[in-house]
Amino acid sequence: MQTIRVKTPSSGTTQDTGQGPGRDLLPLLAGAATVVGAVGAVLAFADADSPLRGPLTLFFLLAAPSAAIAAALRGLEPFGRVLASAAGGVAVNMLVAQGMLALHQWSMPGGIAAVTALSTLMLLLVLVRRLRGRTSSRRAS
Repeated sequence: MQTIRVKTPSSGTTQDTGQGPGRDLLPLLAGAATVVGAVGAVLAFADADSPLRGPLTLFFLLAAPSAAIAAALRGLEPFGRVLASAAGGVAVNMLVAQGMLALHQWSMPGGIAAVTALSTLMLLLVLVRRLRGRTSSRRAS
């Protein structure tokens, strides 16, 4: 029988420092998604005649509420967080569309503005909650 030993990494490797080629990928992708979403919203508001207007606007309409909901679901596991935030993003879009249609106020710029306002409000509420939690924990110590 053979014994397999796990070698511990030496102190000079990239695993020890937490830096490596894959560590900077997530912030880069988040920044790219933000730019793509912002361009989609601007193209939709400007009513630009571009073939990219439809896909980029759809990306914005799905990504903005999903990102705000994902920020609120910080404690979930990654797969559950992605699934719940994507479903929540679709639900926010459907509720905005249904509400605007029921009030006979439907317009494409109005719908995008409503989704933007709701997403911003959700994100601000999450940030306020986190800041309030930090100040109360600082007072307790």
